Amino acid sequence: MPTFHFHETTTSTPEQFIAGLTDFGPGRAKLFENSADGYLEVHDKGPTEADVTEGSGGIWERLHYDWSDPNRVVLTTTDSNAWGDGPSHTYSFTRNSNGTTDVDYVVVREGKNFKGRVLGLALRTVGKRRLESAFAKAVKAIEARNDGPRAA
Repeated sequence: MPTFHFHETTTSTPEQFIAGLTDFGPGRAKLFENSADGYLEVHDKGPTEADVTEGSGGIWERLHYDWSDPNRVVLTTTDSNAWGDGPSHTYSFTRNSNGTTDVDYVVVREGKNFKGRVLGLALRTVGKRRLESAFAKAVKAIEARNDGPRAA
C-alpha cells in the first residue's frame, strides 16, 4: 500500500489552512488541483466534519473530513472508483515560535480494483513528485488566499 509523507512550512496558521482545506465552494481546484468543480458534491457539512465527493480526470472519491482536532485533519475514503476505504489523507499542524506552521501531510493509497492498482503503481514511481508538487502548490495557494506570504 503506497504511503507518502510530505512536509511544508507555511506562513498560514493552522486555522487558515483548515479553512482552505474545508472550503468546498466553487473554485476549489484553485487550491487543490485534484478537486475539479465538476466532481465536487457536498453531501453534508457540520462544524467539524463533512461528507464530500471530489476528484478529477476520471478518478473520484467520497471522503469523510474530520477537523475536530485543531492540529489535525483526517480525510477517510468511504467510496471511490479506484481507492479502497480507509484513512487516505492526514494533515498535521505544528505552530512554530516564529509564527509559521509546519504542515505534515500523509497520503495512503490502496487500489481497490485494476484502475486503482495501476494508479497505485504509477504513484510509487513517477506520481510521488506530482503529489508533492500539488501539495506545495496548495500550501502556496492557501497562503495567497490569506493576503499572501508574510515575512516570518
